Amino acid sequence: MEQPPYLTGQFLLALPGMSDPRFDHAVIALCSHDEGGAIGIGVGAIVEGLGLHDLLGQLDIEPGVAPDATIHFGGPVETRRGFVLHSLDWSGQDTIDVAGRWGLSGTTDVLRAIAEGTGPQRYLVALGYAGWDAGQLEGELTTPGWLNVAGSAALIFDTEAPDRWADALAGAGVDPRLLVAGAGNA
Repeated sequence: MEQPPYLTGQFLLALPGMSDPRFDHAVIALCSHDEGGAIGIGVGAIVEGLGLHDLLGQLDIEPGVAPDATIHFGGPVETRRGFVLHSLDWSGQDTIDVAGRWGLSGTTDVLRAIAEGTGPQRYLVALGYAGWDAGQLEGELTTPGWLNVAGSAALIFDTEAPDRWADALAGAGVDPRLLVAGAGNA
């Protein structure tokens, strides 16, 4: 049996009409996708009222030189668990290289390094993740709701969160103004 194409290092975009409102206009950076399932980090929405300095304080880490960046809603699973998507110029004890495009770290060593000024040059901090069991994402991709597009570190690090969904669609040649939430009848 032929293996499906795995999407690690790409983005999943929630299209209008997505049945799960938690993913309205979501942009998910897929960090792992194989026969065992998939894990992605949401990069299209921020957690209102929570900044990096607040998060560091909750972890008893002095902010040091770290600017007070926004925290992203990484997904609906384990929303108290933190993840950092970052440039590949830094690697820690649990860092995963995501298709040579960005790194993913989930322990406090990356936050400590950021606060000390020895961490990655570019980073995005998120709480929670999106996860799919074996075969679940492949099944969801056969129905309307998700569009996968090429991944790029620029979309994560150089584009503001509110613009990522439309910019990712435009990069795939899709005009978001032409998308509709339902299907018609012929």
